[in-house]
Amino acid sequence: MGKLGLGIAVGCAVASCAIAAMMVGRRVKSRRRWWNVVRALDEFEEAASTPVERLRQVVDAMAVEMHAGLASEGGSKLKMLLTFVDNLPDGSENGIYYALHVGGTNFRILRIQLGGQRSILGHDVERKPIPQLLMTSTSEEFFDFIALSLKEFVERKGDSLQLSQVRGKDLGFTFSFPVKQTSVSSGTLIKWTKGFAIEDMVEKDVVECLQKALSRRGLDMNVTALVNDSVGTLAVGHFLDKDTVAAVVIGTGTNACYLERADAVIKCQGLLTTSGGMVINMEWGNFWSSHLPRTSYDIDLDAESQNPNDQGFEKMISGMYLGDIVRRVIHRLSLESDVFGPLSSKLSARFVLSTPLMAAMHEDESPDLSEVSRILEENLDIRDVPLKVRKIMVKVCDVVTRRAARLVAAGIVGILKKIGRDGTGGVTSGRIKGYKVGKMRRTVVAVEGGLYTSYTRFREYLNEAVAEILGEEIAPYVILKVMEDGSGIGAAMLAASNSARSVDTVQVL
Repeated sequence: MGKLGLGIAVGCAVASCAIAAMMVGRRVKSRRRWWNVVRALDEFEEAASTPVERLRQVVDAMAVEMHAGLASEGGSKLKMLLTFVDNLPDGSENGIYYALHVGGTNFRILRIQLGGQRSILGHDVERKPIPQLLMTSTSEEFFDFIALSLKEFVERKGDSLQLSQVRGKDLGFTFSFPVKQTSVSSGTLIKWTKGFAIEDMVEKDVVECLQKALSRRGLDMNVTALVNDSVGTLAVGHFLDKDTVAAVVIGTGTNACYLERADAVIKCQGLLTTSGGMVINMEWGNFWSSHLPRTSYDIDLDAESQNPNDQGFEKMISGMYLGDIVRRVIHRLSLESDVFGPLSSKLSARFVLSTPLMAAMHEDESPDLSEVSRILEENLDIRDVPLKVRKIMVKVCDVVTRRAARLVAAGIVGILKKIGRDGTGGVTSGRIKGYKVGKMRRTVVAVEGGLYTSYTRFREYLNEAVAEILGEEIAPYVILKVMEDGSGIGAAMLAASNSARSVDTVQVL
């Protein structure tokens, strides 16, 4: 071979080596970026983990905070508010009643016919969106819109009767925001949540605002029961099943209530009820404990929210926030690596990924995860990602959902522990006297909200965790029952049960 040929050969060899080295370098960098994503995901999963030992610590913390909230005002993150509901519907109620449920971006108007013997003979419901402008307007504009919508509904559903002839003019009002109740049919708004900010309503009686709007619209109806969504759910649960002792709502927002002994409400030592009990509105979205598995993503979400350092439990478990936690994790992974392709500007937009979209990705069972691909492209502008990256997306959804569901389960068991229905304390823990082995009482918890009713994986994780915490001996005696439209129907039932009373059954001396 001549010198020229040898030079060419050497040059080709050098070039080939350079190309090979460059390709190897790219593969190494690609693998390094991929392992960065895997490492970040593993760290998130570890930080968000909910082993049963930790869940039992949350159970204990919930019960302790409940005791503290009942002992004194401001003694706990849990407000533990009196509802002035001491007798729940027992199934004997009859007649036609109406209810309003205001608690999110949509509100509901309901009409039910009760027939006694725990029977519902008829049920009409209409859902209407609340215009976004009204969520930050004035109390008069807001309630005028609600009253007009109710009037139109009554005219359509009132069996062709004149408004003045509508039977059952007593109205139940479910208002799913923190309210300090002053009677079963009055209460002042403590603060707004869920994106509402009507400033002139804070510390006002919400029933008085509604009654004035009804009068302005010429609608002669009387609000006889003011409840929040969890109390309404408890009411319908008890109407259908006398063993119902608590209720949880887990949807856009979240809350819980339960039936407590009146003498356990130490902060109201003069509290007298004819039944000896009182439904307590926990406002459990504000629960907090150092045992909650908080991550850097939760800290950032809280700091950027409208109410930092507030509603900490709600921000980890409710439908308002789960999708955005997923979005934050994906944003971080996209900054760590290019596995999601070029960084999408949409990943910086808060709440661009809703929880229903997150659930759809999580429950995508197609072989190629085509639904995940579609949602990434249409909602986050992330295109053409490989299957292994789509699987990463599903994994993130799973971690966020599993943590939320298991924390809700711990909260539920915390309530049962407080009222002695968790099986940990002998007779006081729900065991019936007179049995050699201590027979457990049947305990029902009413559950409402889209996360539980419509999100299969969430429901499975929650049920599994309740059984895991309680143990195989106690778990069969605790039943979680779905209540469809429970919060609204329950308000109508409470309107029915309260309209039959001629005296106040609750006194605070």
